Amino acid sequence: MKNYLAFDFGAESGRAMLGTLSDSQLKLEELHRFPNTAVRIPLGLYWDVLRLFHEILQGLSVANRERKVALDGIGIDTWGVDFGLIGADGSLVESPRHYRDARNNGMLEKTFAAVPREEIFANTGLQFIQFNTLFQLYALKLQGAPSLQVAKTLLMVPDLFNYWLTGVAKVELTIASTAQFYNPLKKRWATELFDKLGLDAGILPEIVQPGTLLGPLRPEVQEATGFGPVPVYATACHDTAAAVAAVPATDDNWCYISSGTWSLMGIEADEPVVNDHCAALNFTNEIGAAGKIRLLKNIAGLWLLQECRKAWAREGTEYSYDQMARMAGEAAPFAAVISPDAFLEPGRIPERIADYCRKTGQRAPDSHGSMCRTVLESLALRYRQVLESLESLSGKKIGVIHIVGGGSRNQVLNQFVADATGRPVVAGPTEATAAGNVLVQAIGAGQLGSLAEARRVVRASFPLTTVEPKSTAGWDEAYDKFCRLPVTA
Repeated sequence: MKNYLAFDFGAESGRAMLGTLSDSQLKLEELHRFPNTAVRIPLGLYWDVLRLFHEILQGLSVANRERKVALDGIGIDTWGVDFGLIGADGSLVESPRHYRDARNNGMLEKTFAAVPREEIFANTGLQFIQFNTLFQLYALKLQGAPSLQVAKTLLMVPDLFNYWLTGVAKVELTIASTAQFYNPLKKRWATELFDKLGLDAGILPEIVQPGTLLGPLRPEVQEATGFGPVPVYATACHDTAAAVAAVPATDDNWCYISSGTWSLMGIEADEPVVNDHCAALNFTNEIGAAGKIRLLKNIAGLWLLQECRKAWAREGTEYSYDQMARMAGEAAPFAAVISPDAFLEPGRIPERIADYCRKTGQRAPDSHGSMCRTVLESLALRYRQVLESLESLSGKKIGVIHIVGGGSRNQVLNQFVADATGRPVVAGPTEATAAGNVLVQAIGAGQLGSLAEARRVVRASFPLTTVEPKSTAGWDEAYDKFCRLPVTA
């Protein structure tokens, strides 16, 4: 029996999850949960990374001092793209901005003026989103940020935490591949882009494979938590890569949706797909565990419901997510459809959805339940659109959709996806990201031999639910309407 601690950071919260792996069975237990709240200061919107590192130390203390657990490994996964800059003395000279910070507005066009879009895609194979690391760095350059003048090392958020835990400053491959300056064909940093944008490629550290042992906890961390020199692994540090590692697939005829704040929908490929067709569809080639390519699309996911929930709470009405799903299931179908990706910035989401509906000649949802159903139906329609693109790129029909992550609990959305696509949906595990984090650590430690073996563990350890298409009436008409919608609000 081996015990691994997975720190899993999402956009709303983080958890310390204990994974116990024994006899091809994985058990997960939450030891510590904490909020992940962005902080807005006059300069912009930031992640509170010092507080988050404090919570890492708290999670370790709980594991040792309260639970008396002997750990065989520690791994950290987070969202992608955001980064910190470290100075020569190891100090944090540029704290990670939140990817939704308004500084990123207009950065695509400004960057393309210096390096053509086609050249960036040819070097990275990555979907264009204004908050990708390349565009955030170029924004710093255009602002004349002093931090760029003194920075010695760029570290993505999970690599920053690993650095503070171990003193080892390296970037793990899956998280590096979200930056839009990693070349999946040449398997190295795309330093040519840095040269053309006037950025210093000297700040780019060594890239390590998922499962790499970084080193033991620093003495100061050992003293703070009571642990000895526990090994820290660069697990699949991108949360989507960790979640995909835990997809309980048995063949190659499947796609996945990692469902949470974002919906990441894609397939697993053996080689990058970097061609004009992929560029036109704006898909991304990120790296997964065991050298696999995550050919996927980023979709604005359940964040839309999260923002609605916050807005309604400010007005005095509190809902649980289960209540919102139930309200959606009881509302009339196809009252309106929206493009989920038209809403990337936070704030006034219910009001902005209503405005979008009116601007597109539709009646705005007339109740909270109708608003929830509009969001969920529109997500299902977007998944259908992305499914068709995946089949076009791969040249094969996809038979099964695996939905993993917290969003797989939403049975209403699962049924909508099955009905909209005409494909069976396999829902679960809900804790895919933490499971994948632990299992990639176990591969690095030699307890598991392969990704296929890790997925056998998942199938043997977690309940899965299969949802068959049931009510397909109205979905084709709604899809035709959806495909004509503008993608901006």
